[in-house]
Amino acid sequence: MKSELEKYGIQMPAFSKIGGILANELSVDEAALHAAVIAINDAIDHGVPEDTMAAMRNPNAMLVNLDESAGQHYQDTLSQAKALKVENARKRIGENADAERDVYEELLTQAEIQGNVNKVNQEKALSAAEEALLSGDEDRLYDALRSQALGLKNLNGQNKGWYFKELMAARELKEQNSPGEALTKDELQNGVDVANEVATAYQKMLEAVERINAAIRAGVAEETVKELMNPDAQLPQVYPSAAELYQRELASLQQQSPEGSLTHPELLVAVEMLSSVVLINEALEVGDRAGLWKQLSSAVTGLSNVEDEYAQRYMDELMRLKAAAREEGNEYLTWNDIQACVDQVNSTVQEEHERIAAIGQINEALDGGDLQSTLAALQHPAAKLTDVDPSLAQHYYDLLLQARREKAHETQDPSAVLWLDEIQDAILKANQETQEALQFSKAIQAINTAVESGDSAQTLAALRSPSAGLYGVTSECAPTYHTDLAKIKEDKKKEGDNGSEWVQHWVKGGHNYYYNLQSGEGSWQEPEGFVQNNALLNKEDIQGVVSGVTAAYNREQLWRANESLITKLQARCRGYLVRQGLKNRIGYLKEQDPSIKCIQAHWRGYKQRQSYKNRMKHLKDNSDKAVKIQAMVRMHQARKKYKDRLKYFKDHLDDIVKIQAFIRANKARDDYKTLINADEPPMAVVRKFVHLLDHSDQDFQEELELMRLREEVVTNIRSNQQLENDLNLMDIKIGLLVKNKITLQEVVSHSKKLTKKNKGELSNMMMMNKHKGGLKALSKEKRVKLEAYQYLFYLLQTNPTYLAKLIFQMPQNKSTKFMDTVIFTLYNYASNQREEYLLLKLFKTALQEEIKSKVDQIQEIVTGNPTVIKMVVSFNRGARGQNALRQILAPVVKEIMDDKTLNIKTDPVDIYKSWVNQMESQTGEASKLPYDVTPEQAMSHEEVRTRLEASIKNMRTVTDKFLSAIVVSIDKIPYGMRFIAKVLKDTLSEKFPDASEDELLKIVGNLLYYRYMNPAIVAPDAFDIIEMSAGSQLTTDQRRNLGSIAKMLQHAASNKMFLGDNAHLNPINEYLTSSYQKFRRFFQAACDVPSLEDRFNIDQYSDLVTLTKPVIYISLGEIINTHTLLLDHQDAIAPEHNDPIHELLEDLGEVPTIETLIGENPLPPNDPAREQMGKTEVSLTLTNKFDVPAQANAEMDARTLLLNTKRLIVDVIRFQPGETLTEILESSPSPEQEVEYQRAMQRRAIRDAKTPEKMKQAQPVVDDSLTLQGKKDKIKSNLQRLGELGKVHPENRYQDLINDIAKDIRNQRRYRQRRKAELVKLQQTNSALSSKSNFYNEQIDYYNRYIKTCMDNLATKGKPKKDNKAKKSKQVAQKYTAARLHEKGVLIEIDDLQTNQFKNVIFEISPSEVVGVFDVKAKLMGVHLETVMLEYQDLLQLQYEGVAVMKLFDRATINVNLLIFMLNKKFYGK
Repeated sequence: MKSELEKYGIQMPAFSKIGGILANELSVDEAALHAAVIAINDAIDHGVPEDTMAAMRNPNAMLVNLDESAGQHYQDTLSQAKALKVENARKRIGENADAERDVYEELLTQAEIQGNVNKVNQEKALSAAEEALLSGDEDRLYDALRSQALGLKNLNGQNKGWYFKELMAARELKEQNSPGEALTKDELQNGVDVANEVATAYQKMLEAVERINAAIRAGVAEETVKELMNPDAQLPQVYPSAAELYQRELASLQQQSPEGSLTHPELLVAVEMLSSVVLINEALEVGDRAGLWKQLSSAVTGLSNVEDEYAQRYMDELMRLKAAAREEGNEYLTWNDIQACVDQVNSTVQEEHERIAAIGQINEALDGGDLQSTLAALQHPAAKLTDVDPSLAQHYYDLLLQARREKAHETQDPSAVLWLDEIQDAILKANQETQEALQFSKAIQAINTAVESGDSAQTLAALRSPSAGLYGVTSECAPTYHTDLAKIKEDKKKEGDNGSEWVQHWVKGGHNYYYNLQSGEGSWQEPEGFVQNNALLNKEDIQGVVSGVTAAYNREQLWRANESLITKLQARCRGYLVRQGLKNRIGYLKEQDPSIKCIQAHWRGYKQRQSYKNRMKHLKDNSDKAVKIQAMVRMHQARKKYKDRLKYFKDHLDDIVKIQAFIRANKARDDYKTLINADEPPMAVVRKFVHLLDHSDQDFQEELELMRLREEVVTNIRSNQQLENDLNLMDIKIGLLVKNKITLQEVVSHSKKLTKKNKGELSNMMMMNKHKGGLKALSKEKRVKLEAYQYLFYLLQTNPTYLAKLIFQMPQNKSTKFMDTVIFTLYNYASNQREEYLLLKLFKTALQEEIKSKVDQIQEIVTGNPTVIKMVVSFNRGARGQNALRQILAPVVKEIMDDKTLNIKTDPVDIYKSWVNQMESQTGEASKLPYDVTPEQAMSHEEVRTRLEASIKNMRTVTDKFLSAIVVSIDKIPYGMRFIAKVLKDTLSEKFPDASEDELLKIVGNLLYYRYMNPAIVAPDAFDIIEMSAGSQLTTDQRRNLGSIAKMLQHAASNKMFLGDNAHLNPINEYLTSSYQKFRRFFQAACDVPSLEDRFNIDQYSDLVTLTKPVIYISLGEIINTHTLLLDHQDAIAPEHNDPIHELLEDLGEVPTIETLIGENPLPPNDPAREQMGKTEVSLTLTNKFDVPAQANAEMDARTLLLNTKRLIVDVIRFQPGETLTEILESSPSPEQEVEYQRAMQRRAIRDAKTPEKMKQAQPVVDDSLTLQGKKDKIKSNLQRLGELGKVHPENRYQDLINDIAKDIRNQRRYRQRRKAELVKLQQTNSALSSKSNFYNEQIDYYNRYIKTCMDNLATKGKPKKDNKAKKSKQVAQKYTAARLHEKGVLIEIDDLQTNQFKNVIFEISPSEVVGVFDVKAKLMGVHLETVMLEYQDLLQLQYEGVAVMKLFDRATINVNLLIFMLNKKFYGK
């Protein structure tokens, strides 16, 4: 070490350690390194940069990256570093002077020197980079970044431009945050990395743009969208569903580009706008107006001239364009379409404003009485009035003034003005009247000319001209017309012809028209110096001649037409003379009666004697004795044999009876089995049972009983609904009373309406007064109207497509109300099998329509509230399905409620609080445990865990009972619920083929359990599962127990585990899994049901063969409501113009008023009696207008022909034997068979005459007046035609027809069985409804007692308070102008009406007869516009939900809170 130091002229340091190693232990290389480092330190101390640099260049120092130009910087930096190290070393020496010292405690080590060198180099490189950035030179910056001192990675010369942009941006950002500081090495490296990424992305973007342009040129929309969606393209979101739109629009832009390719900025803007266009189209598809306006007003869309105040019109017009485009096969509106639509709406609005101003000018001109000003206003281009003729200005003025006076009279508003359509109608009317007057004048002139010409044919042609307006003209009277007219004209000329060329005509409308005979022109203004031409025949002269001549001609023809009657009169006279002669002859014979009798007696005696002689001769010629002996012997033998056989039968009489009964029973059973099971039953078997097709007296009695029960069930349902509505309203009124919202007198007033309605009262509502001209009045007009409604409701009932579409054309709240009233009424609440079949068919069609059009995700069925699902559940939980729920759930629910010890608590906090309360109650001392704890803190107590485990165990036990009761009740669930579950599963499976079986079954479970059964478990008292007395209710523990069980079953049905906040219930999860498997099998079995046709055995011909016509009971209000809805939405529910419903609606015409239907005089709109009239019910016997037509046309229909043929065959085979139908038809009937057949037809006619009108078939069966042979001939003819149509096959001797008849016999048996079951079912339903009615009556008694108590309490108070309440009850209507309500803040704005016009709008608020309901009327300039009903409870609900504003009349924006405040103040005294 010493020798190495001597090389540099440096003495050995005094310290024995160098770098922690003894100097004498260093190797030669280590000594050389340390010596070079010590030499550098020595040079640093001398302060000469050149010497220091030379020492640092020594290879033994092993320093790298030395920069010759940085010598001074190295010197300064190293000096500072060494001085700092020396200072620190001396501090340590002062603290520990005895410690062994190292030479490097005050000298810089090689690593420290190298570190300072690197630091200087790096600072210099950073400075160079900073200068390069400031200079803006990309190459200089790149060279600076390549400096080894910086050691930057991933540098790429191609990206130097990106380096400059990124680093410049980073420097500007740092300059803002830390002024004067340069970028550090890490910041430079980060900038380089980011720039590399940006450059790479940019390159990928360019390549993606090239691929996009290539895809656009290729014309494959899917490939274009795929390339647009490539992240490398850096484009906005693209929607693949609109691939064709992107392809079409981008291809058009590409063709317009000069280079033939689109750049990235062009693609960016185009895709952004097209995506916005796609969102607009999607919003139009789903009717999302908020989303639509958001896109329209967005700057991204790039639409110009979009005005906020026209938003609604933009959206309406776009929706119309979208519908039109969809019909034309265009799926999307383009950007140009949308912009054109915006421009069109703007232009239309501008034109409307200008037109309104022009209409105002016309009305002002009319007010001023200036004819020329009126004409100028009519010709103003902005008014856009057509066919304005300046020459008719006076007539225009007269008609416009007349129309205005009529409008003022109708509206009771003297200031009423004419609108555009009224002005245009007046102009067209004036033009038409002018044309008609001119044609009329010319026709009268032509008649005069024809008369003067002397040609009767020309005169007849002129008279028959339509323009003349003559009636009764007959061609046979032409010469007479001409002669008489010529005579009158000649008489006029004799009186003197003034030769005037003007003639005045009085024309239609009460105006005089002046016609010039020379020029052939006319005018409405009287010409100057007008003189009437006195030689011209006018219309009165001509019509008088025509009428007189025609009347004379008609009389002559009448005599000729009655010539046969005269002949008959003569014949009757001759007959009288002949009868008189016959009478005289009979009188003569009576006078000679004794002589005649004597002659007859002699003749009879002679004949008798002659006969006796002949008989005696015959007996003598034969051996009388032999004959007698033989006769006696044979008689004896026959008598003995007969007596012996008779004695044997009498001895074995009981055995014979048993044998005969056994044989007949076996034969009957065999024949019936053959009829039921055989594919081709023999004719003999069918003949034995064909009598079952006849309707017996018992059938008629059962049908009448069925009709009576149906009517009674419908009546009870409506009665209970009315009682329930009244009770609900009473609940509201008592609640309002408690809150001092209404007075006690109003509650008492309503309670008087709560009468115990019986069936007699409701039946009175259902009867129409036929003497007042109502719907069922005995007149042809009313009969046609009644039949038209019967045809309409039959079509609606049997074709579910109309109602299914109609439901989804209305808002959900209106559609639900419509279904609750009209639809259930239309199907008589499914009170029989036919109507249940049709109702389920409607539910099926509506559910499929709703899933097809409204369900996009399979879970929407669960998370949403589908209208049809809600209706199905509501219907099956009603009167018909309520019994099923009671049978399934009542036993287990009653068991849970009767168990007073059962207390299910699964919340640890509730269990903890219950435990603490129990301890305090038992000890009488306050517990030291805290009362408010978290679930985790509660579970830390052993007692809580023990009680929770016991509660879970109890819950599993009782839940298992419910589960067992449910899964074994598959046959008790109404068929309708199971069928809809099957339809739901099949429809979802069809729309979502990728859905698993478990997903589908969970949705079925949501219907069958959660929607149908779960509410009945949670609230059994609300669904009549258990019997509850009036005023009683479930306890809190009972409700909690049932709620916990329902929650468990719900989790099991949906296979949902307890997690998260319910982690303490994890032990139940295993039980839930096993329970789900049971539910799963239950749901699968529930969906396994037969089809509607198999279940009810009904097809499209069932109505043709049923015994009774369908009858519904419906109110007049429901008829009018249904009629109105069908007219409003007929194009939506029946797009085809040849649809039958269009014909029926056309037959009905406009919607009648209630007064018209009921036969009363019109009532004021607000009269309370109108509402009561609307509840009046009628029974409609439904009939199919498009049923099988008359006999001549029916034979053209193969099915009808087949049905009639079967009826004929049934009549024939009953009276004529034969093995096959062919054999029967080919043989001739005997006289006895004909007689028996005629007797049967007479019995049928007598029975049909006794059949009630409602039970007669829609059309008569085959003609029973035919003979048996006539029917056989008819059968042969029909079979020949059916064979030509391919309906029957002669090869098998028409056995297929016999098979069909056998099937009809079997179906008739099933129908009778179903009828008996339906009778039992209706009786049960009626009994349940009566029970429910009794419960409601108990509720009424309970409310009456409550009100009586309130009245008693009120009686104890002073009179002043009573007087005060009396004043409150006298509520009168309040009138406010819109301006006044605007000042109060109640009214915010009115659409399309300026604030300065608010003074012309009046709102009248008046309380209706129903408490809490107000009638709000709106009037504009005194003209009544509209009336709406405002329910106070709805306002409170809106206030509760935090809704600040609402729409009234769909135009007025109202502040909800201030409106409630005003109503409280004015009507409730709050």
